[in-house]
Amino acid sequence: MAQDIFDKLNKNRGPIGQYAKGVHGYFTFPKLEGELGNKMFFRGKEVLTWSINNYLGLANHPEVRKADADAAAEWGMAYPMGARMMTGQTKYHEQLEQEIAEFMGYEDSIVVNFGYQGMVSTIDCLVDRHDVIVYDSESHACILDGMRLHVGKRFVFQHNDMESFDKQMARATKVAEANGGGILVITEGVFGMAGDQGKIKEIVEFRKSGKYNFRLFVDDAHGFGAVGATGRGAGEAQGVLNEIDVLFGTFAKAMASIGGFIAANESVVEYLRYNMRSQMFAKSLPMPIVIGALKRLELLKTRSELREKLATIANALQTGLRENGFDIGATNSPVTPVFLKGEGNLAVATNLTFDLRENYGIFCSIVTYPVVPKDVIMLRLIPTAVHTLEDVQYTIETFVKCQEKLTRGEYASEQLAAVETDK
Repeated sequence: MAQDIFDKLNKNRGPIGQYAKGVHGYFTFPKLEGELGNKMFFRGKEVLTWSINNYLGLANHPEVRKADADAAAEWGMAYPMGARMMTGQTKYHEQLEQEIAEFMGYEDSIVVNFGYQGMVSTIDCLVDRHDVIVYDSESHACILDGMRLHVGKRFVFQHNDMESFDKQMARATKVAEANGGGILVITEGVFGMAGDQGKIKEIVEFRKSGKYNFRLFVDDAHGFGAVGATGRGAGEAQGVLNEIDVLFGTFAKAMASIGGFIAANESVVEYLRYNMRSQMFAKSLPMPIVIGALKRLELLKTRSELREKLATIANALQTGLRENGFDIGATNSPVTPVFLKGEGNLAVATNLTFDLRENYGIFCSIVTYPVVPKDVIMLRLIPTAVHTLEDVQYTIETFVKCQEKLTRGEYASEQLAAVETDK
């Protein structure tokens, strides 16, 4: 008799799900309430929030809120109905794609409903069984899931390690030549966990040297709008934006909305438009989101002071942390990881998190093993244009105190922090 699938699920709740009864509603699935900004409410208490992707502070920008509200009042959330290929196309969807392409310097772009879904589907669409994928070892889950749909070969190079990249490209080239296929290299513009930029310029140099022939696909979710002289992302920051063959950006980070885009030359975008299954068989983005994205893109392009404020806050935070002896890795973006040395088990991390939230009023993401080594706890902070220098100073002072407590073993425990979690 076949095994009951539900029995199997009950026996293995997953690496995080196994702790659900003790962490749900506090450490996982927490409810941040109130206006989106530098300070919000968590379980009735105001907390300084470093955990929302609102880089330019557009989430509550008055012009954005008005555009969203006006579009919702005029169109509702239903229009347009159907997938874009059938009945879901509007001039506003086309306008958004045209403006994105012009801003990013590409021939064309296609808007996708969700960033994660868009990345998965684009990878599936671009390669067939004869082709080979070469990708960075710290690629986002959406890239890994997209490659699961790929039935051909794939090779992984060590994170931002060009010697490893060279070695994997040599292997990939042999396979591609034998199969009569091509090579798609995938990396990220800004790696969202550690904040370092992908080695896009170095990868491009391999192609320029003539050593390898490949196409380059860059996921710049955290770079678009937040990095580069004009907000065009990591490619602009590294001076190689026009060397990226296929570029992904999301509306869910700097633009504080939902959806995303793929930019490329006209023939590639046309191919995606007629072959990307996640868009061909999905309802078109509702009009308020599209019109809201147009307003957000306008502000991203014209309000450089927002990006300048973000840079001021990020620089102050990262400089202050370094000056106080904190390890923030190799970040060269607003994403700010703080690596705390100490016993890094889950119980210690939850005690530290509890202390930060309950006693100091700071809400940020905490990452533990196996994402980081066993003796490390990583705090991940996302600075925004709506944070203040006072927020930065208070956070640094608090982290100094918490690091001292961690070193003294005050968070040591075999039990998760005891909190009343949501049922």
